[in-house]
Amino acid sequence: MPDDAPRARRHDPQRRDRIIDACLDVVVAHGVAGTSHRKVAAAAGVPLGSMTYHFAGMDELLREAFTRFATAASDQFERRLGAARDAAEAKAAVVALITGDVLTTRRDLVLTSELYTLAAREPAFRDLTNRWMARSRAALERHFDPVTARMLDALIEGLTLHRALDTEPHDAATAAEAVERITRPAG
Repeated sequence: MPDDAPRARRHDPQRRDRIIDACLDVVVAHGVAGTSHRKVAAAAGVPLGSMTYHFAGMDELLREAFTRFATAASDQFERRLGAARDAAEAKAAVVALITGDVLTTRRDLVLTSELYTLAAREPAFRDLTNRWMARSRAALERHFDPVTARMLDALIEGLTLHRALDTEPHDAATAAEAVERITRPAG
């Protein structure tokens, strides 16, 4: 092949997805502040030029990556609550989310914390966290009124973070009691 002949482009339909997945891995390893096009390209095994071909900038890449993460978390949340057939099963599903489904890995904890921090610093990313919370509340509202769903969503977030960060083990009975208190009829 002559030196001046154009090179054939390598067909790589999964490249964009690999870049998004690699971005999440880089965020886990280096935080949002330490994430760069160069690090993501290296982690994805793609040429640096692929970054600007697929994404207008780092904000777009981070938005795509965190959207993928939040969507997967919301899907899991909806599956757990969608399987509940009555109020008792819905309460048990909430306890399962708190004690074993959400933030069960260091990766999930770091990604969640990085997304929350990014949304706190950059209002443009709050739409991601707001959509995530809206999906969580909608799943809860299949079984609970909107006010109770909002309280349960906050409880899940809070107790899950405590479980993930506390040095002392957490008792599932405490989570069950908290859910029971929030869902108890007034009066």
